[in-house]
Amino acid sequence: MVTVKLIDEVKAIAIEAGSKILEIYHREYTATEKEDNSPLTEADLAANEVIVNALNKLSDYPVLSEESSAISWQERQQWGTYWLVDPLDGTKEFIKKNGEFTVNIALIHDGFPVMGVVYAPVLGKCYWGSVEYGAFVEEAGNITELSVTSANLTSNSMTRVVGSRSHPSPQLADYLEQFDQVEMVPMGSSLKFCVIAEGNADIYPRLGPTSEWDTGAAQAVLEAAGGKVIDFETNERLAYNQKESVLNPFFIAQS
Repeated sequence: MVTVKLIDEVKAIAIEAGSKILEIYHREYTATEKEDNSPLTEADLAANEVIVNALNKLSDYPVLSEESSAISWQERQQWGTYWLVDPLDGTKEFIKKNGEFTVNIALIHDGFPVMGVVYAPVLGKCYWGSVEYGAFVEEAGNITELSVTSANLTSNSMTRVVGSRSHPSPQLADYLEQFDQVEMVPMGSSLKFCVIAEGNADIYPRLGPTSEWDTGAAQAVLEAAGGKVIDFETNERLAYNQKESVLNPFFIAQS
């Protein structure tokens, strides 16, 4: 199912979408609010059009995207394999112009991500991963294989905790009380997973709302690098398309 050729094709799609985003990022644009009060810009829509059109040409797999998500559960629950897309993850970071936003494309099979691409256009970093081929990052033409470091989760060691810049959770402080020494690593969008995959953080407790398209691609990268993403309540691997709601449960991503 996942081949090197397919990964390369999806990387190219993500980079093309990122180029569209940057065209808008560097000029004036308008931002509106969706029904859930989250921001929406023309960059989200432009990237979505590039990705969905390209994926439809690439394969017969259906596409579930944040910006084209009005697909019934009755239809979705029939899907065994599909593309899961967030064309611009971190719209708040985009608006703030801090560069910490990403393009996310995942391939989901039987409820789990089997391949993912995460592209950060401003940072010029493209991450990708699959269990078959491993996890990698390309920056300035250099490709580096990714591998998590051993998690520092004991009470007497320094635990590097990556957290959201734009979505702080009040439950996070309570959760972190179990660790004696904590170093916070603030980061936006799906890059939080990638920081762990690079070995630069140990754990990302997400005790706040996210949707499946926010996490699928980056979960594939982190798992391919040797990490894991687990449901906070069940301690089982974070799964996809198992229920009508596309909201994730609280979860822990870690090395």
